[in-house]
Amino acid sequence: MEIDYKKIEEIIQRYGTEPEDLLMILQDISEIYNYVPPVLVPFLSQKLNIGESLIYGVATFYKTVSLEPKGKYMVSVCTGTACHVRGAEKLMDALENDLGIEEGGTTEDLEFSLEGVRCIGCCASGPVITVNKDTHGGLDRSTVLESIAQYKKSG
Repeated sequence: MEIDYKKIEEIIQRYGTEPEDLLMILQDISEIYNYVPPVLVPFLSQKLNIGESLIYGVATFYKTVSLEPKGKYMVSVCTGTACHVRGAEKLMDALENDLGIEEGGTTEDLEFSLEGVRCIGCCASGPVITVNKDTHGGLDRSTVLESIAQYKKSG
């Protein structure tokens, strides 16, 4: 993967070089690459004049940042109580089988990542998934796969 260091410097200039700017910088980098490439950690450490351990700490603490490549489509299955009792586990099983990955995994083509989340906040529509910022509710095994098929087509 080619890193556009000029773009990274523009992000840093937009936010500043204070330690409290780090999370926003990492989130913007994640928007570009779907993760923070580890090769950027020493670069950010130098540019922000902070230790690499702080960068790793922030990157591993916040769910909006990852040091591992993530898919173009982040599929989140709500596993909160309302969704759980309505079959969230069956949705997760169907998605794992369809995508060929386990929860927490990413497809080899970097198209899809799959995760379970505690609550999406749409309890009345459960079970619910989100694909990036799109919410799909009232799902079962077949309708969840139909929802994912839409994203496979748009690839």
